[in-house]
Amino acid sequence: MTDVSSRFPQRLPRTRLYEQVAEQISVWITENGLQAGDRLPPERELAVRLGVSRATLSQALVALEVVGVVAVRHGDGTVLTGVAASGRVTDAIRAHADRLPDVIEARDALETKLAALAAQRRTDRDVAAINHALEQMERDIEAGGRGVEGDELFHSAVTAAAYSPLLGAMMRTIAELIVETRLESLSQPGRPRDSLAGHRRVADAIAAGDADAAAAAMHEHVAMVSDVALLRERPSD
Repeated sequence: MTDVSSRFPQRLPRTRLYEQVAEQISVWITENGLQAGDRLPPERELAVRLGVSRATLSQALVALEVVGVVAVRHGDGTVLTGVAASGRVTDAIRAHADRLPDVIEARDALETKLAALAAQRRTDRDVAAINHALEQMERDIEAGGRGVEGDELFHSAVTAAAYSPLLGAMMRTIAELIVETRLESLSQPGRPRDSLAGHRRVADAIAAGDADAAAAAMHEHVAMVSDVALLRERPSD
């Protein structure tokens, strides 16, 4: 008897609403001939046009930002940064979702150790650089931004303070993937301030020279910023 089960098509992946919205936006960009530097309509207007909530639209825009189609800039709206390849945006978003757990695991392993080393090896100049990053992040958040640049500066300053060339090189190999997780995390409601508070706990432990506390604070911080909607809403097979 012939086994026909192998002939059945594979189960189709379920498309989430924000993925559909992201795809619609990418098609609209292509059909209207928009180029890098062009702005999308304001979020409120775009949500009405698409018939979705602001929350769903915001998540779609973050997904498009993560895959390099747009940049969401405080005070400047949503700006097109790359060509929206119609039909491939959803695949790129899903690929990001697939690798996100691995990136989070790598961040936890590397950055927890780097924080501990930074507490043992930091100089006064390193502490000043870490505090400067916190100040920049706080200013951006107070102005209504997400603190993305300050967040990146902070983690770079902690890595530098660890004086571990090999661990630093490992961080650089996943730098672009970390940018994706950073954008995803800092776009969560209330996350920028929570992230800043987590950074301060890490910074205080490093300044105090407490390696165990620095490692624990960094582990807690990575766990917190890893709680993102994309993973919470991921459908099961």
